[in-house]
Amino acid sequence: MFDKLDDLLIRFEEILNMLNDPAIIGDQQRFQKLMKEQGSLQPIVDAYKEYKDCKQTIEDSLSMLEEESDEEMREMLKEELNDAKKRVEELEHQLKILLLPKDPNDEKNVIVEIRAGAGGDEAALFAAEIYRMYVHYAERQRWRVETMDFEEIGIGGMKYVNFMITGQGAYSKLKYESGVHRVQRVPETESGGRIHTSTVTVAVMPEAEDVDVVIDEKDIRIDVMRASGNGGQCVNTTDSAVRLTHYPTGIVVYSQTEKSQLQNKAKAFALLRAKLYDIEQQKAHDAEAELRRSQIGTGDRSEKIRTYNFPQGRVTDHRINLTLYKLDKIMDGDIQEIIDSCIAADQAAKLAKMNE
Repeated sequence: MFDKLDDLLIRFEEILNMLNDPAIIGDQQRFQKLMKEQGSLQPIVDAYKEYKDCKQTIEDSLSMLEEESDEEMREMLKEELNDAKKRVEELEHQLKILLLPKDPNDEKNVIVEIRAGAGGDEAALFAAEIYRMYVHYAERQRWRVETMDFEEIGIGGMKYVNFMITGQGAYSKLKYESGVHRVQRVPETESGGRIHTSTVTVAVMPEAEDVDVVIDEKDIRIDVMRASGNGGQCVNTTDSAVRLTHYPTGIVVYSQTEKSQLQNKAKAFALLRAKLYDIEQQKAHDAEAELRRSQIGTGDRSEKIRTYNFPQGRVTDHRINLTLYKLDKIMDGDIQEIIDSCIAADQAAKLAKMNE
């Protein structure tokens, strides 16, 4: 581990020198690439430098203790020594986590697909609430949300909704949200007061670039039509909606939220690329089944990951055995504690795997 850290330290110094080179400053593409690499190495370098400082403190304190006879001074040195030893242990663990292989998709934007599952209208109502939960979470992160396609039901629910979240590290946090979300509550339409169980499926897909997925034009049928749903501002008076059919996979995507056909076409292609890239990701996961089992909920879409129990005001994440009694806050987008716990559990599983 420490040989690797020394190599990263050398690389970091090289990057700093290159960033001061006028030739590189003039090459914006290379400059931006180096800046991104520097940013990714900075936390590792900072932690390793502090680790080395603490190791030096331990060495100096031990040396001074051998020579020091004053009892008060010896106590100060012992306290300093203990603090440094404790910090070294913390930093060793931190460095192991920082050196874990990075998911290449972590810094990407995401496309989220929410679909009502079992439960009819109640599932559609909950799908709309889950959608709002993620919108509010994105707002807390200062991310941008763009709705791509949706189908509403008359009472305020959604059969499905596709939307893009644009923001730094969006996939690194939201990838743990993929799976089946279950709600337990008394529906407003239930006169007998019985608790019903409904489900919603969430798929979080990294935004795919053209270099990630190559789409052959011969494999696509493009249809344009008038948008359905709420009108106004030419939305459903012109042929602005776009539907793409991908023949090899049978995937059909639709975009109607923009006034411009070109904008809807761009959104539809972004959604199609994300779905095709997601299929490739799933194949890779299936090929590495053991690895996928060691990770926290980034694979199987049929996995029941979370239950929202309204009568008891609790939310339980079944993958990490976490139960929180703040359902109202969570439904308002306060899901950071759940995400942080998933990240910590995922890192712990990967560390355990490395140490086998």
